[in-house]
Amino acid sequence: MRWIQMDDAVFEYVQRHANPSHEPVSEQLAATTRERFGDLAGMNIGPDQGHFLEMLVAITGARLVVEVGTFTGMSALWMARALPDDGKLVCFDITDEYLPTAREAWEAAGVADRIEVVIGPAAELIDEVEFERPIDLAFVDADKPGYQAYLDLLLPLLSERGVIVVDNVLWSGAVVGDEAQDASTVALRAFNDGVAARDDVVAVMLPIGDGVTMIRHR
Repeated sequence: MRWIQMDDAVFEYVQRHANPSHEPVSEQLAATTRERFGDLAGMNIGPDQGHFLEMLVAITGARLVVEVGTFTGMSALWMARALPDDGKLVCFDITDEYLPTAREAWEAAGVADRIEVVIGPAAELIDEVEFERPIDLAFVDADKPGYQAYLDLLLPLLSERGVIVVDNVLWSGAVVGDEAQDASTVALRAFNDGVAARDDVVAVMLPIGDGVTMIRHR
């Protein structure tokens, strides 16, 4: 059975039937990101992924969430809202250029005190951070050639029922076939094939947003 064709009308229908369907802070952050950074705003997740991540944090009871790739803080905003009062979200990003925009939104949503930001190359810094507990949920949405390294670093740090969610695994369909040969697409193909071939994890790829893969220990 195939998934339904997700045209604009179906996508808008999906958004209207989320509960709540209207989230002012994330909508304002999306608008501010477009105004300040133009086409780069496309790097942010959409509300469908936002609701998905928020639900994951809530149903897993996550207390420690790690994000690799933060940009203007949209995914962090959605996830932090679902954390308990003693929960923490640790965000890794290569630059602090977009951090003021992110912090504005986090402050407006009342979640800034739950979020810690680490600036620099995540592949070098994840091992250096002394996390207070095992990671319950990790969201990876950063440089595609780095995906394998991030997975290898995060897997040993997961809690027993921890989950890693990896974004952009469909890459607008470019991963299908071998026509596209840019570095990001080639890296994503290799990552996807490698995850599917592993016998130490359970993984499922879902057509949410630009495609996400959920990974946990077997």
